[in-house]
Parts: sequence; C-alpha cells; structure tokens
Amino acid sequence: MLAFALTLLAAAAAVVRPVLALGSSCSAPLGAGTAAASDPFWMQNIKHQGIAAFNSNPSSYQVFRNVKDFGAKGDGVTDDTAAINNAISSGNRCGGGSCDSTTTAPAVVYFPQGTYKVSAPLIAYYYTQLIGDARKPPTLLADASFTGMAVIDADPYIPGGGGAQWYVNQNNFFRSVRNFVIDLRQMPASASATGIHWQVSQSTSLMNIVFQMSTAAGNAHQGIWMENGSGGFMGDLVFNGGKFGMWVGNQQFTVRNVTINNADTAIYSIWNWGWTFQGVTINNCQVGFDLMTGGTTQDTQTTGAIAVIDAFVSNTPVFVRSSTASNGKLAGSLVLNNVHLTNVPTAVGVVGGATVLAGGTTTIDTWAQGNVFSGTSPTGKFVQGAVPSPSKPSSLLDSAGRIFGKMHPQYQDYAVSQFVSVRDQGAKGDGTTDDTAALQAVFDKFAGCKIIFVDHGTYLVSNTLTIPAGTQIVGEVWSVILGSGAAFQDQANPKAVVRVGNAGDEGIVEISDIIFATRGPAAGAIVVEWNVHSNQQGGAGMWDTHIRLGGAAGTNLLVSNCPAGTTDVSCSAAFLALHLTPQSNGYFEGTWVWTADHDLDSGGSRQTTIFSGRGILSESAGPVWLIGTASEHHTLYQYSLVNAKAHYMGLIQTETPYYQPVPAPPAPFSVNSAFHDPSFSSSQNAAWAVHVTNSQDITIFGAGLYSFFQNYGQACLDTHSCQSQIFDVDSASAVTVYSLSTVGVTWSLSVAEQGVIPSSAGPNGFADTATVWTK
Repeated sequence: MLAFALTLLAAAAAVVRPVLALGSSCSAPLGAGTAAASDPFWMQNIKHQGIAAFNSNPSSYQVFRNVKDFGAKGDGVTDDTAAINNAISSGNRCGGGSCDSTTTAPAVVYFPQGTYKVSAPLIAYYYTQLIGDARKPPTLLADASFTGMAVIDADPYIPGGGGAQWYVNQNNFFRSVRNFVIDLRQMPASASATGIHWQVSQSTSLMNIVFQMSTAAGNAHQGIWMENGSGGFMGDLVFNGGKFGMWVGNQQFTVRNVTINNADTAIYSIWNWGWTFQGVTINNCQVGFDLMTGGTTQDTQTTGAIAVIDAFVSNTPVFVRSSTASNGKLAGSLVLNNVHLTNVPTAVGVVGGATVLAGGTTTIDTWAQGNVFSGTSPTGKFVQGAVPSPSKPSSLLDSAGRIFGKMHPQYQDYAVSQFVSVRDQGAKGDGTTDDTAALQAVFDKFAGCKIIFVDHGTYLVSNTLTIPAGTQIVGEVWSVILGSGAAFQDQANPKAVVRVGNAGDEGIVEISDIIFATRGPAAGAIVVEWNVHSNQQGGAGMWDTHIRLGGAAGTNLLVSNCPAGTTDVSCSAAFLALHLTPQSNGYFEGTWVWTADHDLDSGGSRQTTIFSGRGILSESAGPVWLIGTASEHHTLYQYSLVNAKAHYMGLIQTETPYYQPVPAPPAPFSVNSAFHDPSFSSSQNAAWAVHVTNSQDITIFGAGLYSFFQNYGQACLDTHSCQSQIFDVDSASAVTVYSLSTVGVTWSLSVAEQGVIPSSAGPNGFADTATVWTK
C-alpha cells in the first residue's frame, strides 16, 4: 500500500550514481540493488553487532531488536502490543518518567513485513528508531478495542501526574519512525483515534508512513497529534481520511512532501512560532490549513507563522482558514509560494465566511499576510496580497519547478551482500580503541562498490578521517564518529575530524543516521569539512545525521567538568562544526548542529557551558539545500554564508549561547580571517544567528532565531534585550527572507550590522515576526 504512494521517491532515493573513483577492492561500481523480490529489507538479515559503548553493560546490551524475536506475530490476529513494547523497553532503557534522557541505551526496533494488531499504545522510548521493512512496510493495526493516546506515543502522560509526562518536550531528542502503514479503521469512527502522538524536539524524524483513517462523516480520527515541543523534521507522509490529517502545535517544524486525501481538515495548527511546509498535496478535503490565530501575546499564543511552498490543492472548498480576522495588523503570519489550486473556491479565508483571497482554479505565485519590509527601511507595511517572489536558480528546482527534495536513502532494493560492516573489517566502536586506521581502510577499500554499514558504536578517531567521493554510509541508530586527541586541540591550527571528499572531488556521498562528535578539549576541531561536489541533485548529502558537541557520555564535556558558568577553555568542543567549502554542494535534511546546553547523560538535564567556535559556514557556490536544519549555541555564529550562491534554507532554527555575554564573542576563540569570521564590536556581545556576506540567490523560507538568556538569566526576555542584533545581511548580498520569527532581540534583521527591522514591529505571541524582507 505504501509503495503506490511513494514509489517514485523511494526509487529515486535508491539510485546509485556513477563516481570518479572506486575503492581498492572494487572491480566495478555498486550498480543497482540485487535483492530478490521475495527478500526482506536488508536491515532484517544483516549481522547485528552494534555496541552501546558507554552503557553500563555494553557486552550484553542489545541495540537491534526484531519484534518477532520478542514474540510478536504480525499475523493481523494476535494482539502484539505486549511483545512490541517489550522489544522496545527491554534492557533498562530511558523512560517511565524517571529518566529524562540518555545516549547510552539506544535501540533500533525492527518490524518485519506483516500486520501487527495492537490494543494499546506502543511507547517509543528515548533514543529509539522504530523501523519497518522498507520493501513492504508493515501495518500497525489498531484493534477495535484500542484504548490510549495513540498507536505510537513518543511522550506519554503519567497517569495521575497532573499533566506530567515522561520527557521534557523541548528536550525530547533522537527519535525516528519510518516505513509503516498505521491503520485506525477498525476503531469506531466516533473514537478519538490517533496514529502518532509526536511531542518531540530536534534530531527527530517521521518518514515513509501512510495513515489510514475513517472517511465516515463526523469521524474523530487523526494521523498525527502534537501539542508541544521544539522540532524537528518530518517528510514523505500520506494521510487518508480522518477528521484531521495532522493536528499540531510546536515551536517550529519543517514538513516536506506530505499528501492528505479525504480528510475533513488536512492540517490543523493550534500554535507555533514558525512552521515551513515544502511540497504539500491536498485532495478532497474540506479545509486545507485550519489555523488558530489572533493571539499576539505570550499568554495568548496561537499560530504565529506558517510558510507554504510548492503546494497542489484540489477539490477542497478552503485552502487556508484563520480562526480570526487580522483586521489590518499582524495576528498570525502567512506566506504562500507556488501554490496550485484546482476547484478550490477560497484560497484564504476566515471562519465565518469572510474571503481574504479568492481561489478557483489558479496558481498563487507569492502571497503574504503580515508585515512586509524591504531594504534598509525600518517601517514595514501590513499586507494581505502579492509580495516579491524568491529568486530560485534552476539548480535548486526539480523538473516540475519545485524546490528539490530527496527522501532519506534506505537502499531497499539492495541485498545484504552489497553492504560491508565496519566492525567486520576490524573497527571496534568501543569509545576507547583508536579506529582511525580501521575506518579509513574500509572507506579506501569499499567506496563506490559497497554500502558501508557503521554498526552502532562510538568510533574514536585521532586524526582526519577522509570519506571519499562515491561513499554511501548508513549508521545504526546514530553511530558516533568521535574526534579526540592532540590533533584537534589547537584553535590556531584547526584540523578536520572528518573530511568529506578532498578539494575538487566529484561524485556522490550519502550519509545517514550518523553523529559526528568530539571529545574535549577540541578547540581546533573542524568537525565536518564538506568538499564533495555532485552533478546530480541531492547526490551529495546527509539525512538524519547530526553534529553533537558535548553533553554526552564519552565526550569529557559533561556537567561534572563543564558546569554552567565555567570559563575553562578545556570545555571547548570545536573550532567549526560544519564547513561547506567553495567548490562543494550538498543536500542536508534534518541536520542538527548542536553544542550541548545541558547534559544528556547525568540526569536532570543540568545546564553546561561548552564552547564551540562556529556553527555552519557555507562558502558553497551551490546548489545547497538546508531543509529542516538547526544550529545552536556556537560562539561566533550559527550560520555564516560567505561568497555563497544558490541556497534554499527552510526552516532554519538557532539559539544563542546561554552564557553570553560572559564571555562575549569571540572569546574564548579569536577572530580568524582565513575563515571569514565577522568582527565583533563592543555592542555585539552575543553570537550572530545568521551572518551573510557577499552572497547571491539566497532564499530563507522560514527561520526561528532565538536568544533566551544573558549569562543564564532570562529577565532580558521581558524587554527584548537578550541581544541587540541577531541576523545580518551585508550590502553586497541578495537575500530574500520569509516567515522570520525572533525571540529576545531588539532588532530582528540588520543590514551592514545596522538594525533595520525592529522586533517591536511584529509582536506575534512569544516571538516577533517579519513576514517578508527583500533587499
């Protein structure tokens, strides 16, 4: 069933492109997948030998769990609830309300083909990937007697707990659900039935899921229910039927390639600071987007900002509906770009019948509701109408003129024999052994002719590890590559931990389910240097792959040695997290580049002070797609674009370091002109969220840029003075910005480091919003 909806995407994701060079053991390129039609997904039968290096008992802890090994039948008749929950929870895992987070008890919970009947929620513990067979996704079938929050629950409410939950919603990291059909149709149409309760934060994903719900009039089914959190990415989803396809409230999220058919309301939004929807198809619904709006104070927060790009809507009476009229001023920001309507009488309306934008069968180029700014004028204009369109170089677009997107590669047509395990080749992944030579040997031998499987573990590297062009890497529930040692300690001589391609390299690189990290002190670490260039759109990229700096076992950067407020330079985790060099290009989806503000492994989410010099530096001439990315708590900047071209960025999210201005940037680092660092005047005493220099054809389609603290105090939030400026574009750059929401700042956007858009112009709940800025 899933195949019919996503066949083209899955096939595209599985294509292996030619490369310029092959590993020393290769006689021919990898080519097409050789799995037989009857074979299961390779993940089922590959050798499972992942190790949780910092678990209290790594030799016995089980990372990979097949639900059938725990007694699940998958026959559509047996109630598999208990067996599946046992598969998820066994091994002293993090859950139940007594554990807020841990990186030391990860799990892949695998579902072979079949139909799994459940009568109560499947509880997704912290640091869990629930993965179905990608060749024939299994069905999770809610029994008619089902009781509980949702078929999959990522953050259960504690019975009798007065609203308390297992996890802190803003810190509910490291989760993924992929390759399922979730079927609610055996439940009564009147039942409040939910597919997934997804109250999550960064480093989370939903992908390749079909939700089957009742189509009866007045039914109460919904695919996704999300009431809080700070996400996140989801994509490649199909919703059939239901009262709501998605019912959502979360600070920020990116949604790519979703289809909603025959729902009452496709997407209901109760609150946010900013969401970006890229690639939305809505067929035969009553309302496309139903938005709770009108709340412009923190206490009355409703939907702050919605940005929709590349939508196809048919046979739906209302595309977008707000709960309250704007009445001539900002009360919920909306941006629509490249929206195709077929038999949609009202494009934008208000509950009660008022039409803001008439529909029909037509195409909306670019339309906005909100405050529109241009150039260096600090005075915006409230607009409900056409606005300037973004510059979209053809290199960023697919054959239909939409922003290109590519599903997380899963290699579902490939046989186990087409993979090679790094542990089978001698790497240990135990967090202690130096695996530099072993990993390099695997890449050098097998790049281009095998898919390299990085069994779960923590792989310590003491010198630069080069991933050649032509390499395809698959981790296992976020396998960690950990840079450590003297090579990465000198900020005056920064050095790459992982180099993706050498300068000038051409070919594909696909990296999924990996974490790149460091062991402190590492003030000279360039965690990932990205050199590879691909002539294929999305041929070089990362999916569900993150850079995590400190805050986890094995990093030496925990609350015990780097407590909040320390100025100890040995708590330095990186010089630069991710560097896209001038000749490179790349596709990055769901990537979180995080310097830890708290400790994930010591209990209580206690705050830390860890120093990372720079977040993401892009000098790429493009195309670059940054889809659902975030960069947080780096000292000088979160995103810096220098001489960059042809970038699509949406949604991007940042946080300023909590410790600033003690010390103020660039301390404890120094400005380094070789990396085009911005200078810092005495008045700029906090990191830039976004700093753009001499860059062209840059589109930012959704941004949440937040400054919550001054030296761990939050009184500054009341006066919008946690920092003065946060987002700067120089006078030589060509940038268009849509759906910009900021928190805690005086100026939401600056030109040449002079404030232009005052945050006071756009109160929009907890955040302040500028709907459009063009230069």
